[in-house]
Order: sequence, then structure tokens, then C-alpha cells
Amino acid sequence: MYKFFVNDNQIINKEIIILGSDINHIKNVLRLESGNEIIICNRVTSKSFLCIIKDINTECIKCAIKEEILESTETKTYIHIFQGLPKADKFEWIIEKCTEIGVKEITPVIMKRTIVKLDEKDKAKKINRWKKIAEVSAKQSKRDTILKINEIVDLKDIFKQIKNYDIVLVAYENEKENTLKKMLCKLDNISTKIAVIIGPEGGIDEQEIELCKSNNAIPVTLGKRILRTETAPIVIASNILYELEN
Repeated sequence: MYKFFVNDNQIINKEIIILGSDINHIKNVLRLESGNEIIICNRVTSKSFLCIIKDINTECIKCAIKEEILESTETKTYIHIFQGLPKADKFEWIIEKCTEIGVKEITPVIMKRTIVKLDEKDKAKKINRWKKIAEVSAKQSKRDTILKINEIVDLKDIFKQIKNYDIVLVAYENEKENTLKKMLCKLDNISTKIAVIIGPEGGIDEQEIELCKSNNAIPVTLGKRILRTETAPIVIASNILYELEN
């Protein structure tokens, strides 16, 4: 069943009004009609409702709430990926896959080995596009929340944020002792907040690793093979949820 997100003010008593680009998608792409059922999620409260389409026109789509869906699709573990900004469209792929897995938040980070150079105008365009991709991916994977996409920041600016996390991990190819599993075994609460720092193409510079360590981030190895920057967040997030929630 198809899923859509709306704002708080689009839910009025037992009726939900769908606006914007979703109208065309429902009407002309999916070709849904009055009487069809869809799932609508409040992007503010993350509550989902089974709804019946009542009326479709060019201005809006009116839906009647049939019942609230009490079962959540969200993970209890909060994972925030601080991703070294990769080149081309790799970050879009990361957003899609992190959404599907259940990551809650992602921050694009500029590091020493970051290849991409963006001015402020380009940054704004990228953020808007990434947010749209996150919403589309959330619909596809039936998430109750949309992956939060933060502004692009420099590495030095993330350390105030990571103080709020129970553990901060850094994927580092030269780490030999600390495995991801060993660090996760120290956690016994599935409601844990975990921050993960991942370098761009070329990895994280040694000085950056020292900076991370001085701010209580723990370097971890992901195994004997070197993973691409777009592969690492998928592997880490999947393993975290497997270890802590299953």
C-alpha cells in the first residue's frame, strides 16, 4: 500500500488533505481513485493512518481516516551518520539506503580529503534535492519518519553535537584492535544514540583521527577489506541494528 507524508495542519478531525506534488503522483502516476486505501503519516508526530481517498481534484485530495496504525516501522536505536561528503551522486545513494535501513539522521561533512567543492548556492540546492530523495525513500520503505538531512558542515564543527550521543564511532582503515562488534557488545540498551563518522574517498586523515579521538570518538575497524565511502555507512548501520535490536 502506498504511503504519503503530510504536515500537522493538513489533518483536520477525521479528514486529511493532501497537497502539492503528491496530487499529481496519486492521480496521474499511481492512478488511484476514490475508494482506494493509502497510508498517510504525520511528519511531525510520526503517527500513521490508514485512509480512504474520498475526493480527487486539481487543488487537493481529500482522505477520510479509517484507523490509526499503531505498529511502528521505526528502529529504537538512534543512528546518526556523519558522512564525509563524496563526489558525484554517491551521497544520494547513501541517503536512499540509510533510509531503508532505519538511520535517523545524516550530516554531510567536509574533510581534508573531500573532493567536492560547493559554494553556498550549490549547497542549498544539494540540501533541497537530498531532502526530496529522503522523503521519496521514506515513502518507498514505509518509514514513519523521514531521514533528517542536516546542513553541510566542517569536521571541526560536529564535536559539540556528538557530545549528546552514548557512543561515537569512527570507521578507520588503520584501526586493528577495536572491532565494531566489540564496541557494540558494551551497549545493552536498544534505545542507545549512536553517532558514526565516516570519511570521504581516500578516508580520514591521521590528524582528523586524532581530533576525533580527542573528542571521545572511538576508531573501529570494519574488517580486513577496505570499503568504499558509500558502502561503509550501510555496513555499519546494518550491523548496529542487527547487534542491538535482533
